[in-house]
Amino acid sequence: MKAIVMLVVLAMAAAEKPSARYGAPDHGPHIAIIRDDRVHPDAEGRYTFDVETEDGIRRQEAGAPGGNQQGSVSFTFPDGQVFDLQFVADEEGYKPQSPFLPVAPEFPHPIPQFVLDQIAFAAAEDAKRPRGDSPSRGYVSPNK
Repeated sequence: MKAIVMLVVLAMAAAEKPSARYGAPDHGPHIAIIRDDRVHPDAEGRYTFDVETEDGIRRQEAGAPGGNQQGSVSFTFPDGQVFDLQFVADEEGYKPQSPFLPVAPEFPHPIPQFVLDQIAFAAAEDAKRPRGDSPSRGYVSPNK
């Protein structure tokens, strides 16, 4: 009997966690949800939700039929910066706003002089070429 009990104790000690056995990742400590307010779609199709976790992640959204949604996401980076994003999604598309999003350069942006010189050179080359002359004499149209 002692041998059986000892074998059971050894088997339990050597057993893997179920998450490891099934290939599920170990996500660390459990983070509690401190707020979860939801209004599921009503008869008109409107909905809202507001979720917040104890580690400061917050997600809000409200929507209506026709693809009209608006909401926000916020969380704190490990260095203490607070990421905040607001968005609207409607018939004109998804429009996020956040200081963390990259910003395209203003248009028209300045064109470097070497590019302007190359464009002028190509235009002069084209002006010298007789009309109807193809740029590449070795090219044969696939339709011929």
